[in-house]
Amino acid sequence: MDSCTECNKWFSAHRYLRRHMLIHCNKYKCSECGKGFRTKHTLTVHRRSHSGEKPFQCSVCGKRFSMASSLTAHGRIHSGEKPFECSVCGKLFTRAGNLTAHSRTHNKAFISSRELSNHIGVCSGYEPFECSVCEKRFPSAKDLTRHNRIHTGEKPFECFVCGKRFTRTENLRMHCRIHSGEKPYKCYLCDMAFRSSNELRNHIGVHSGYEPHPCSYCGKQFATVTDMKQHVRVHTGAKPFSCRHCSEEFMWHSQLKEHLLNSHDEGTWFMCHICQKKFIFKSKLKRHIQRHEGVKPYVCDECPKRFYTAGELKLHQPVHSD
Repeated sequence: MDSCTECNKWFSAHRYLRRHMLIHCNKYKCSECGKGFRTKHTLTVHRRSHSGEKPFQCSVCGKRFSMASSLTAHGRIHSGEKPFECSVCGKLFTRAGNLTAHSRTHNKAFISSRELSNHIGVCSGYEPFECSVCEKRFPSAKDLTRHNRIHTGEKPFECFVCGKRFTRTENLRMHCRIHSGEKPYKCYLCDMAFRSSNELRNHIGVHSGYEPHPCSYCGKQFATVTDMKQHVRVHTGAKPFSCRHCSEEFMWHSQLKEHLLNSHDEGTWFMCHICQKKFIFKSKLKRHIQRHEGVKPYVCDECPKRFYTAGELKLHQPVHSD
């Protein structure tokens, strides 16, 4: 083994050491921060971090990048291409980094044979755990337990500010941003910000009109897998939301929430302070108040016309097409 005289890093072969030594021979210096680079090209790319220059633009959604490799990786989101395959379970990924992170899961150690069998089920696609209510299948007992809360109504995670309860920790974490005002996901096409990556992804679909997920029954296109799965219920008639007080079942969570409020006095109505109209969800109340205030956050790309909701904008857009 050989070691670097500059940083004492060890290498298994001398050829790897020679390649590494080039790092310490950075003849191209950045005038802004003094950082050195081996080639003029890498210095040029680095300078964009200071200037903010992003010369590479996505032809689908308009997002810009400082490097061509970043644009190539981003393009796979739209094309669905996943060129990196796990050699253990065959799972596909759009980025090499995601594959590397996933590969570590195969080296995990487990304290019980049950945990190991659950993990293997996730990798292989084997789903031995079946829901007794809707017959949906899951690869692990943990996933089934979490799913059963949809039917039982159990909500073990409670907000320490308002006491609202949730079935998942990630839902509680996202809810807490309502109290903190945190909106870490910002749209790069307009000034709007969102509490979750799903909200941002759905919003970007409004700008780009990109809908890569078709319904297998009618062919209708959707911007997200979640929207597509919700739509499929119209064809299958599935009613995954059950009332824990009576035998009523519902296709949509909003229907269950309205039923609990009307029939069992469970939950909280959100009331407009201007016209006293009641809403099930705070987001709908917020959109309603925007109508009173005349706020129209959705702008048409073809004309200066503005709209209250993404749905109104979508209905308007065919006016500009043939």
